[in-house]
Amino acid sequence: MIRLSIPLRQALARLSLPLLIAVAFGTMLLGKADALLVERARMALADLLTPLWTVVQEPVGAVRRTALEAEALWNMRAENDRLREENERLRRWQDTALALEAENALLRRQLAWIPEPAPRFVTARVVADGGGTYARAVLLALAPNTPIRKGQVALDERGFVGRVTEVGTRSARVLLATDINSRIPVTLEGSRARAIMVGNNTARPRLQHWPEGTVPRDGDRVVTSAEANAFPAGLPIGIVRWPEGGTPEVELFARLDRLDAVRLFDFGLSGILPPEAVARPEPRGRR
Repeated sequence: MIRLSIPLRQALARLSLPLLIAVAFGTMLLGKADALLVERARMALADLLTPLWTVVQEPVGAVRRTALEAEALWNMRAENDRLREENERLRRWQDTALALEAENALLRRQLAWIPEPAPRFVTARVVADGGGTYARAVLLALAPNTPIRKGQVALDERGFVGRVTEVGTRSARVLLATDINSRIPVTLEGSRARAIMVGNNTARPRLQHWPEGTVPRDGDRVVTSAEANAFPAGLPIGIVRWPEGGTPEVELFARLDRLDAVRLFDFGLSGILPPEAVARPEPRGRR
């Protein structure tokens, strides 16, 4: 083993920093002087190290794939547990529904209940926002001579949409439940209290005129009432929501902003219509 004297080691230590600086400056000057040579050297180094990186990447990729598969299996297990619990709840609800159906059938037989006839309906496509007299209305395209009359109830796949107020030979206009002219008698399923749902040209109509001492509760389902013979009882409308303003509103089931097609039901009712929707009498001819 070669032993260096202390003065020699001190001299080498003093020269190491200037030597490194000189090598760095030399490399920079070489890169500026001959860029092609530096590029070739860099690519040669990359070509030399690429097989090594490939060999190292294989186990790293395998470990990563194994971790992802383990995470997917763990998530699948949790999802299966959730689906099992949900199926169990659905089975319990199915048993309850079957028991209620049997009880309902028994009570109907005892009361000699006569079921109401199924209402007639037609399906129409929404073609435009009709505008005109109302701010929130839609125009429906109908086939010629379609049996539509004013006052029929419009529903989508979720719930109540509005009612027909104008009828033409190939079109009809439906006044939406959110229009300021809309007044719908409703029932709060939680308390069975009556109220009026009033449109205000926003996405959520308001509730008014409920009985004194019965305040609508947040989350109560709202359905139509048979008051004034304008609507059948029990059509789903929405859920009560209490905003910060303090006036109860109804979050509608129907997606009025995404109406593509509606069903127009004829329940055979002749209830109250808005004044603008009432047909004016034909002028009498001269004799």
